Amino acid sequence: MRFSRPFVPGGLMGLALLTACQSQPSATTFPAAGRDVAPIVSDAYSTEDVRDRVGEFDAVVAAAGVRQGMSVADIGAGEGYYTVRLSPLVGAKGRVLAQDIVPEVRDRLADRVQREKLDNVAVRLGEPSDPRLPPSSLDRIFLVHMYHEVTDPYAFLWHLAGGLKPDGEVIVVDADRPIKRHGITPEQLECELGAVGLKLQRFQRLQGGDSFVAAFRLATARPEPAALKPCAPKA
Repeated sequence: MRFSRPFVPGGLMGLALLTACQSQPSATTFPAAGRDVAPIVSDAYSTEDVRDRVGEFDAVVAAAGVRQGMSVADIGAGEGYYTVRLSPLVGAKGRVLAQDIVPEVRDRLADRVQREKLDNVAVRLGEPSDPRLPPSSLDRIFLVHMYHEVTDPYAFLWHLAGGLKPDGEVIVVDADRPIKRHGITPEQLECELGAVGLKLQRFQRLQGGDSFVAAFRLATARPEPAALKPCAPKA
């Protein structure tokens, strides 16, 4: 595994390197999605100024309780809209791990991080079924308008949950609509995250559309991959 940009000094660096060396279950060990999966689309659907005017980011980080000094991850970071805004929020003592599975996208984001001198941000390449997170190291993991594009949701979630601190949370931002229309119902989301031991803590609908933000925390130990029970198929 290679990094497009090394971690700044701190505990996450050693944990990340340790993760790269550990043996992990393969995607084939887990149940299949059992539902539609939306194709990956670019996050450059509008200018960042337009996104700022909508106000989603401010509402999401307020709901997530992001604070100075936290270690957070932006999974499926794309062009870095959330990444570059999380950086000043967590501050010099905080860390932001930005991940994407498309090498070209990852490289563009790494260039942006270097250009904007975001010294508390590291950019890395993940896998569709494994975000390759440092174990037990993150206060918040953000999945912003991307979960419905995950091809192996149970493998992905199982690995992702391993990156949380004991009181860490997964923050999902998505749209309440069919997966074919690039969304997922809150009920399906809660079921799938619940399958790996993540329990819904807070749910909030966002203004101006059908988007929502949901916070999940590990309530039980992750089941063994072979014992994981998938949700009923949904469209």
